[in-house]
Amino acid sequence: MEKYNNLTKKIVSNVGGTDNVVSLTHCVTRLRFILKDESKANDDVLKNMDGVVTVMKAGGQYQVVIGNHVPDVYKTIIETTSITGERGDTDGAPEKKMGMKDRIFDLISGIMLPSIALMSASGIIKGLNTLMAVFGLYTVESSYYIFVNAIGDAMFFFLPIFLGFNTAKKLKANPYLGLAIGAILCYPAINGVDLNLFSQTVNATYTSSVLPVILIVALAAPLERFFDRVIPNVIKTFVAPMLVLLICIPIGFTLIGPAANMVGALLSKGITALIGVSPILAGIVMGGAWQIFVMFGVHMVILIPSMMNIMAGVPDPMLSFIMIPSFAQTMVVLAIWLKTKDKKLKQIAFPAWISGIFGVTEPAIYGITLPRIKMFVISCIGGAIGGGVVGLLNVNQFTMAGMGIFGLPAYVDPVNNSLGNLFNLVIAIVIAMIFSFVATMILYKDDVVEKIEAAEMPAASGIDKETLVSPMAGTVIPLKNLSDEAFSQELLGKGVAIRPTEGKVYSPCDGIVMTVFPTKHAIGLISDNGSEILIHLGMDTVKLNGKYFESHIEQGQQIKKGDLLVSFDLPEIEKAGFSMDTPIIVTNTKDYFDIVAMKEEQVTVGDDLLTLILADTVVKKSNLESGIQVEFSN
Repeated sequence: MEKYNNLTKKIVSNVGGTDNVVSLTHCVTRLRFILKDESKANDDVLKNMDGVVTVMKAGGQYQVVIGNHVPDVYKTIIETTSITGERGDTDGAPEKKMGMKDRIFDLISGIMLPSIALMSASGIIKGLNTLMAVFGLYTVESSYYIFVNAIGDAMFFFLPIFLGFNTAKKLKANPYLGLAIGAILCYPAINGVDLNLFSQTVNATYTSSVLPVILIVALAAPLERFFDRVIPNVIKTFVAPMLVLLICIPIGFTLIGPAANMVGALLSKGITALIGVSPILAGIVMGGAWQIFVMFGVHMVILIPSMMNIMAGVPDPMLSFIMIPSFAQTMVVLAIWLKTKDKKLKQIAFPAWISGIFGVTEPAIYGITLPRIKMFVISCIGGAIGGGVVGLLNVNQFTMAGMGIFGLPAYVDPVNNSLGNLFNLVIAIVIAMIFSFVATMILYKDDVVEKIEAAEMPAASGIDKETLVSPMAGTVIPLKNLSDEAFSQELLGKGVAIRPTEGKVYSPCDGIVMTVFPTKHAIGLISDNGSEILIHLGMDTVKLNGKYFESHIEQGQQIKKGDLLVSFDLPEIEKAGFSMDTPIIVTNTKDYFDIVAMKEEQVTVGDDLLTLILADTVVKKSNLESGIQVEFSN
């Protein structure tokens, strides 16, 4: 995991540090933080960080989208920091303010996500086992089939045990108490038999169920806390759980469980009724909107009724609808990869395409299609068309499985040992893929025709630009030569660095002082033209805690080009072992088409240093003076 050490350090630092982390979980592509104070997180830094696709905020969670290697990143964080995983140190953490919707999403994510990968793996095993029987490698009566089916089916049969554990952890109860409640609900002697309890006959089956164990643990959690307060310490370690079980299990088994099963049945009937009105319309809506649901982190809520159907042995069409969008998305990305001449885009498009084949589309969405909104819309339309075909052909999913190609075995009919249902799904996938690929090949165009090939832009060219002058005297060096990766990899924005020859820093523009760090080693400015500038005096000089620095400005102060900002004792700082290589960064780089550094190696205060070219400028070659080759548009 060493290759992720630098990335995880930066992520943890930019979510506010370990002390700001209340809890951390992960799903297929995202680190899901709950933070004490989200304002401490540096959204822009994280979004521009190599190894991070984007940042999302949904369901009360601060989600850092990584890609399909997120388990390795998560494991590295757990191994190299004091963050303990599912539930961090909550001492002193204020109760997170969330609306009802966010609380529901947060609860569902905390309960379901820790087990979803294992559920998918088990579903794939069941699907592959069915394929073996279909192709005649062994029969459903053979020992091989029975044995492999047990490997794949155990997770689903004993699902209340897993969910009991997850629910208890999420509700800050003893997770082993939740595990015990789930195990009791799965105990063979009390499932599917008539039991005369409290003057009523109860016949219920809780294996493979979802809601009963969640609701019973939700009752047990506050009861456990109550007994923990009132029972003497000498006996409460065993008396408290004993009382919780003796109270909650009878209530749950005779009241909560049957009621929850009834609610689950009503939900399933509601979904079935919607599909019954028009399977084609349901497919169009779900196929077209699914990626949007995923973006907003609400997809788990939609999946629960379908998962309940699958675990009850009822073939489900809803999961068939959502199989389509990932294939539509991958074909959009493949077409972009084939058509673009942008080398950087090609580099990120190919791995995103590979990831999408296996159903993990966040890199494709956030890295490629969403920034090019027309391409994202094409993928949604492709998903809608394919979803409509799924509804037309009455495709069902028979078992839990992964997404992308890993989901295909779940569409083999295990009752009739038939591949017809799978073939119908493939037809829908192919139609969605063809539309998405062809539409993208027709409509996609690279934004940038040619990159700027000259640093100096004459005023006669008509280009809207802003020029920042050098705030220091010294030697200009590229950012890539700096020792700090946050600057060398341009994670904070584009710019240059100066190795100063004297200890004074002046304003590079007219504007206002946005930030003066208490340690005086960094200044944030906003120019009158809207550029946001960070001047960071030296590498790791924050450790000096302001020693050798003197600030001549205050936050909020109006400044003019050439005003003295900070003075510092250059010889003493270098004697203390610190490099004074000073990055001058435009932190809102994304607002500009390009940021071009002047070519002079030696500069004095007031020399032109950076040219900021606006992103919405349109330039024709005929407008430029001789010798300058540039053409770009938005």
